[in-house]
Amino acid sequence: MKEFTIMENDSNQRLDRFIGKAVPLLPSSLLQKYIRTKRIKVNGKGAKREYRLIAGDTVQLYINDEFFAKPSDENSYLKVSTPNLEIVYEDENILLVDKKPGVLVHSAAGEWSYNTLIAHIQAYLFSSGQWDPKSDNSFAPALCNRIDRNTGGIVIAAKNAEAMRIMNEKIKNREIDKYYLCIVHGRPDPASGTLQGYLFKDSVKNRVYIKNHPVPGAKSAVTRYKTLAVKNGLSLLECELLTGRTHQIRAQLAAAGYPLLGDGKYGSNKDNKNYGEKGQMLYSYKLKFNFTTPSYVLEYLNGREFCVQKIYFAEKYFDYYFND
Repeated sequence: MKEFTIMENDSNQRLDRFIGKAVPLLPSSLLQKYIRTKRIKVNGKGAKREYRLIAGDTVQLYINDEFFAKPSDENSYLKVSTPNLEIVYEDENILLVDKKPGVLVHSAAGEWSYNTLIAHIQAYLFSSGQWDPKSDNSFAPALCNRIDRNTGGIVIAAKNAEAMRIMNEKIKNREIDKYYLCIVHGRPDPASGTLQGYLFKDSVKNRVYIKNHPVPGAKSAVTRYKTLAVKNGLSLLECELLTGRTHQIRAQLAAAGYPLLGDGKYGSNKDNKNYGEKGQMLYSYKLKFNFTTPSYVLEYLNGREFCVQKIYFAEKYFDYYFND
């Protein structure tokens, strides 16, 4: 049991709003339930959620200790009462999730948030009984790859330490083929090809630049592309990453003269404004497991392919659909 004594600065607040601030990890649904069931009391008695606190009141909370911890990425799953995930594939070792544009995979630097992909994944595994934080003190379900906030696509989560180790090794050795869909301004010529160059990252501006020749600090960048559809001055492309650099597809296509629709950083806001798009039309829609080294407990994944079937911008601009 935890107890708070209400001071003058906290007086005249509704009980539920005070608890929401004092115990930020407690989900709002549980907060309301605990008030109704009198696990949260005022001066030793049950109280309504709209009760206005008075200086000198004591608030008693009969709730689990973990909710009183300092909020962090490690415990943010506690705040998620109803996980919101679109699962592409799941087994006892891994989880493939379709991350939507606008969703953070982790909290932004210096800013805690429970509404992240990893928080919802951990909440899902916790609530379904697949993960017990109290018994698995040395491991928590974690992401093997990341996708930018404004880009959608498949994210791989490992359910156990062995799967995490193997999957990270496969990603490092480029034994997982990644395919993206995107919409660009213009019509690429040739319709299919390979973009090669050297990518230099300016960390201060969080922007990359494409060079045609090696320069200090630049890394090679190779992207294979194929035009799938053309309509009204736009093209739908499938891109395969042969290297994995920051903003690689966005920067290389823009440097080639075909910026992504909605991309204000590497494209033209003036051109994007005509379509009302504020985020880049880019989706990591397909993964192929192409293991060339031993994969142990994940061997059953070798040769398998997983794809997001519904890509909103492909349907919106091209009436382009994928079959199961």
